[in-house]
Amino acid sequence: MTRVSSLAKLCCFLLILGVVRCKTVKRDVKALNEIKASLGWRVVYAWVGDDPCGDGTLPPWSGVTCSQQGDYRVVTELEVYAVSIVGPFPTAVTNLLDLTRLDLHNNKLTGPIPPQIGRLKHLKILNLRWNKLQDILPPEIGELKKLTHLYLSFNSFKGEIPVELASLPELRYLYLHENRFTGKIPPELGNLKNLRHLDVSHNHLTGTLRDLIRNGDCFPSLRNLYLNNNQLGGGLPDQLANLSNLEILYLSHNKMSGGVTPMLVHIQRLTYLYLDHNSFIGRIPDGLYKHPYLKEMYIEGNSFKPGAKSKGTHKVLDVIDTDFLF
Repeated sequence: MTRVSSLAKLCCFLLILGVVRCKTVKRDVKALNEIKASLGWRVVYAWVGDDPCGDGTLPPWSGVTCSQQGDYRVVTELEVYAVSIVGPFPTAVTNLLDLTRLDLHNNKLTGPIPPQIGRLKHLKILNLRWNKLQDILPPEIGELKKLTHLYLSFNSFKGEIPVELASLPELRYLYLHENRFTGKIPPELGNLKNLRHLDVSHNHLTGTLRDLIRNGDCFPSLRNLYLNNNQLGGGLPDQLANLSNLEILYLSHNKMSGGVTPMLVHIQRLTYLYLDHNSFIGRIPDGLYKHPYLKEMYIEGNSFKPGAKSKGTHKVLDVIDTDFLF
């Protein structure tokens, strides 16, 4: 009888110990409850209970993903998108120090991204597109050394693109289009060895391609370069041929001029080339018409010599990030 009683006590002890081990770290519980208080009814109705990771009887809050870390659980992902959240960026998010993914896209967030964003040292994916965020980008974003995907498009950010973005060694996808950025694109972005997709279209950027592509070993992994609908000037430098992995070059609706360098023929994987609505002159190199991969070359709205013609059927590209789909 004593053995049975001892065994029962041991089981109770292990059960209690198991519950203790499943506790969510207080820092994350406090942060999520602060966020809950600020986000309004659209989120609150799905966030039941005090523990965002669940308490055994209640499930984790919708959009919250937790992981075991030692004796506690921590919040590693927060996805609250397309629920019409109104108001400033919830600064309490920056207290979730183990976040690897933060997705608040397609809401109505306003104001700046707080500089405290730099505290999220484990963040890999930051998606804030389709909001009403504004002001300059805080240079502290450059402290997110593990970031691979940065989506800030369709907001109202202004000022220059911070050079600190070039301090993100793992960055693969950078989406900054449809904002109000001014100044030159930092050429230091060319040092990002893993960058595959750069979209800064539909801003107020100036400078030239020669400013951006200064040396022969920049942008070694770049596949897609979207610079359209800005105020870029200058011509097409021969250095473009050094972008050996480039597949899409989108330069439409700028203020570029001069001839089309025949060096473009040497970009072996070039598939889409949009030069329309600039001030280019001269002839189109014959090699571009014979290029084995080039499907689309759109040249309307320039001053090319008679005989120059487009290739393929012009269409607006909608490139899908195949590594990461929402």
